[in-house]
Amino acid sequence: VDAVLKEHLERVTGVDWAPNSNRIVTCAGDRNAYVWNFQPETGEWQPCLVLLRINRAATYVRWSPQEDRFAVGSGARLLSVCYFDPENNWWVSKHIKKPIRSTILCVDWHPSNYLLAVGSCDFKCRVFSAALKELSDKPETSAWMPRLSKFGTLLAEFSTTSGWVHGVKFSPSGNKLAWVSHDSSVNVVDMNSQDKILTLLTSFLPYTCVLWLSEASFAAAGHDNCPDLYNVSSDEVVYGARLDIKKEKTTDSNMSAMARFQKLDDLGATETGTKLYTTHVNCITEMRVVATTGDKIKKFSTAGKDGKLVIWEVDALCSKIAGLKI
Repeated sequence: VDAVLKEHLERVTGVDWAPNSNRIVTCAGDRNAYVWNFQPETGEWQPCLVLLRINRAATYVRWSPQEDRFAVGSGARLLSVCYFDPENNWWVSKHIKKPIRSTILCVDWHPSNYLLAVGSCDFKCRVFSAALKELSDKPETSAWMPRLSKFGTLLAEFSTTSGWVHGVKFSPSGNKLAWVSHDSSVNVVDMNSQDKILTLLTSFLPYTCVLWLSEASFAAAGHDNCPDLYNVSSDEVVYGARLDIKKEKTTDSNMSAMARFQKLDDLGATETGTKLYTTHVNCITEMRVVATTGDKIKKFSTAGKDGKLVIWEVDALCSKIAGLKI
């Protein structure tokens, strides 16, 4: 263990690292968030206070692409967008409240740095303007923001059939938005045709996170303990493949009669229970980019409730799985 960041009083619910500025932001059930700055002189991480001004637990946190602000979701039915105040040497927040009606479960930033996608427990995925006049933002118009909009303006709202929105992600170009919900559905919308939502109701257990691997494909993972690939066209979302190749199941077909009785005598049964043949043995809760080439991801990581952190190489997956296209 290189360092332990001790400041929160309740369970930590979100962590994000800004690689360029080398800062870490954390949030927790104690309704607080801290920005941790590394001090080369002492080799320690120094916490900086964040004024969230919320009365419920913080649930999710993400740095913006330019790392000059971050967003914190919470159970207070609002989103806190935080920026640094150099005069007081702390981070202050501005709130986006309406029309959020339930706990925020996931947040993602648009590559432009001025738009936010938010998923919540009210079965909605929304896109807001996050341009701050305090930072002299000058966002460009797009199909997401046809005209310049002030902070907190609702730009788009999409509904799921009957499930909490667990994960949301903009594509590398920012033109598409994907989200997954508790009804085991995957959903994609293009900014140029926002009235046409591409939805696929899967037969798998619900997904909790989603990650674009290219402009035309994304991976989703969750309670099935492994990432699945989906391909996106202009008309539909198509299931591609399961990216976790199952391990070979060992059998007792060659076991002698004496060995079978010995096993039964030692264990009281011929089988010890259910075995999982996936790399993760519990729900996957997070997917992150590790390495990219242009707009394509070469490596990504998954983390789960089993305590494992797994790095997946996309080229290696393509070579092992026949017909896989990313």
